[in-house]
Amino acid sequence: MMDIKEILNRSDRFAANAGCRITEVDEHHAVAVMTVAESHLNGGNVCQGGALFTLADLAIAALMNNSGQLTFGVSNSMMFVSSARLGDSLRAEAVFVADHHKIPAVEVTVTNQEGRTICHVTGMGYRKQSPLPPAQ
Repeated sequence: MMDIKEILNRSDRFAANAGCRITEVDEHHAVAVMTVAESHLNGGNVCQGGALFTLADLAIAALMNNSGQLTFGVSNSMMFVSSARLGDSLRAEAVFVADHHKIPAVEVTVTNQEGRTICHVTGMGYRKQSPLPPAQ
């Protein structure tokens, strides 16, 4: 069977360039991690929302694509709860709300090294009938 961690860690170049990587994936959950760097900071000197979304989106992609079917995101919602700061180690854990064969739904909680919730993301996907492409 394919290794979704290897495929996405190699082929999702945007997430890799942002410092995000997948550390865990199974049929029930996926985890992606990132350390907040200078390049992630916004004008308020906290982690920019787009960086947090990229981390959560990578966890969503890992979970939704773990079946081997190519799945794209079609809708997401993000709620910011607390700020992430320079040096914070962030962990995004995605779990299924519904693992529907065509329209899966996922919840992601992003926490820092102290377990404090930084943001919450929900996402829906669309599963195509084609397999996930191999790592590039």
